[in-house]
Amino acid sequence: MGRRRGALGQILRKLCNRTGDRSSNVGLAAMKSSIATLTVRAEGSTIRLPVAEGRSVREVLDTTELRVRAACGGTGTCGACVVRLLSGETNEPTVAEYMKLTPEDLASGVRLSCQLRLKGDAEIFVEDPAPRSAWKSIFPEDLAPDGRGLPDLKEHTYGVAADLGTTHIRVSLWDRRNGRRIAARLGPNPQGNSGADILNRLSAARDNPERARELARLARTAIIQAVRDMLTRDVGEVKPMLAEIGRLMVVGNTAMLALLTGRGGAELLDPDSWQRPVDYLPLDPAAWQAEWFMPHVEVVLPPPVAGFIGSDLTSDLLATGLADGPPGSLLLDVGTNIEIALWDGRMLHITSVPGGPAFEGGVSRGMPAESGAIFRVRCRDDGGFECEVIGGGEPRGFCGSGLVDAIAALVATGKLKPSGRFAVPPGAEGFRLLAGNARTAITGSDIDAFQRAKAATAAGVAVLLRRAGMTWSGLRRLCVCGAFGRTLDTAHAQQLGLLPPVAPARVELHGNAALTGCERALLSAHGEALFGEALANRAAINMAQAAEYGDLYLDHLRLRPIPAERESEEVSCSPI
Repeated sequence: MGRRRGALGQILRKLCNRTGDRSSNVGLAAMKSSIATLTVRAEGSTIRLPVAEGRSVREVLDTTELRVRAACGGTGTCGACVVRLLSGETNEPTVAEYMKLTPEDLASGVRLSCQLRLKGDAEIFVEDPAPRSAWKSIFPEDLAPDGRGLPDLKEHTYGVAADLGTTHIRVSLWDRRNGRRIAARLGPNPQGNSGADILNRLSAARDNPERARELARLARTAIIQAVRDMLTRDVGEVKPMLAEIGRLMVVGNTAMLALLTGRGGAELLDPDSWQRPVDYLPLDPAAWQAEWFMPHVEVVLPPPVAGFIGSDLTSDLLATGLADGPPGSLLLDVGTNIEIALWDGRMLHITSVPGGPAFEGGVSRGMPAESGAIFRVRCRDDGGFECEVIGGGEPRGFCGSGLVDAIAALVATGKLKPSGRFAVPPGAEGFRLLAGNARTAITGSDIDAFQRAKAATAAGVAVLLRRAGMTWSGLRRLCVCGAFGRTLDTAHAQQLGLLPPVAPARVELHGNAALTGCERALLSAHGEALFGEALANRAAINMAQAAEYGDLYLDHLRLRPIPAERESEEVSCSPI
């Protein structure tokens, strides 16, 4: 594809002579409510993506594995993000495209994807995609709006918020002075190569100092890579901008923060430590901050609550305003580690329970919520199943919401018993929802992982309800945070007993709540103080000290709803 720079005067005259010409930003407000489908073809693959009309094609592609090359922050000056428009109605070529593309290019459908915006369904071909990256943009719909900003900031005005999860890491880059989010990324926690189980990672770090340093380096480097990816693609500069970052705030569960700093892992492996806060801060903060390669950055780690109850839960509380809701407001942060908070009108009752890998792509055919993932399953009249796939095309596995739907569908059709056993054993491969696709199979071990996670969740809530003197029927608000994003079918989750019986209108899905709360603190002049204020009235409960937690866990293993009228069982627990 040829490139040439036209005379700017000629370009402007061409644009001005067009009747009703619209640049890349005109009419965006009118198109925001509409959704178009973008079909993307590349060598050997086709995906279909829902697009808010007016959003650039490059922004949409950045949420997938099929990214285009880019290095100018979407201004069109690098000219690298070329695609070929095959069909569909779009905006007219922009000034940047006339500067970078020849008339022959434009006549043949060549466009810059950062300048290309849809007015309806369209189809493109990506001839030279960028190398695959672990980092994907987070859908704007899943992010909180921009904030107020700190207009009095004079220097190093950029900031980074990071949610360090056991399985995934979420990172956003901000202009703190103006309260504007520049970009946000989601990627895997590379520590996962050491196992999905938190205790295994902590044991490896305790037993081998070199391994501890490696685990810390992996998490730190992943966050740095996410920042560099955003600077490269969404800003167009890297090294100068790294010097403008003045604050980096990281939240996470206690184990992840301990592994990040190299401190506190041994304490978390000692059950006696689960009743008190853990010292997770680095021994030499100055030397540790220097390892982030941001010369003026202050790395801030808001404190965890206690034991395995981390700062990510406090961040959830900031994002959802749980304590501003009615008595009986419940928060579930669902992931590899499940954290729970119950507001009774005067006190926050808080705990955490092990969730395992079921909800974050850790089952046999599990994967993140990205192109190719089954996110919705429905029963057909003929006894078969329909699978909705992110991006369309052939399913490659299940994300968390797809797994919940699949299990609910198997129970509804009688193929799976409430005990978790298949009515007819499907064999080692598992039960295929689509007969011709092995990636749609659910195994007995997948069901077992789900049952253990949902039983732990329900048992943890039951303990908190008793602590607060409440029953299941007293729940008035439910905030679901974490792995499911906005794709969870709450009715199916309630049918299986994963979620308590709260009226659908009172269920809220907050997919990136921990990141949102971290962002709010990042944009506050008193960010760290917000975490203390959120926990001013709280009672943390260690489930290891709840005498009947085990019985409650066993009682909730079956795949059935939690009865609304059921009283919380008597428990004996020691507060942290």
